[in-house]
Amino acid sequence: MITRGVILYGPPAAGKDSTDHALRERSVDYVHFARIKVGSGNEDAYRMVTKGALNELRLRRDVIWENRRYGAIYAVDRPGLAEALDSGIPVIHLGQPEAVEAVVTAFPEVRWTVVELWCPVDDAERRLKKRGDSALVQRMRMEAWHETPKLDAADVRVDTSLVFPEFVASMIDTKVRA
Repeated sequence: MITRGVILYGPPAAGKDSTDHALRERSVDYVHFARIKVGSGNEDAYRMVTKGALNELRLRRDVIWENRRYGAIYAVDRPGLAEALDSGIPVIHLGQPEAVEAVVTAFPEVRWTVVELWCPVDDAERRLKKRGDSALVQRMRMEAWHETPKLDAADVRVDTSLVFPEFVASMIDTKVRA
């Protein structure tokens, strides 16, 4: 049996959450991979841990990728991702090309479907305002949006301003199961 995973790559407000939700609505095979987070702010869809717990993972060399943004530390851990791979097709959200490479390299036996999601800046701004975040958080997310480069290679590329999340999920599911 082939082990599969989905990497949703893109800037803030590109549609990673909506696409993830649509994939999980489409099939129970898809499972959200909750990255580790150390810090304050939004706790939804993350596994909140202490700095000490993250340091233990680092000492065991179980941190595949970590980055700092919005005053917090985010990490992809080997044990957590291995568990997600055992329980279904994990859907992992990433925003740095190096993170994509790190995950793919850490689990070379997995058939990863890399999906680049994008939308025009006006759409990103509108989506961020709808989230109800403070002006400061919106500004920080727009900075991250501008700093997120396009990937050199992706299996699926989608401008999410042009299609519904359910259509994107259908495209991804077809690619994953091909």
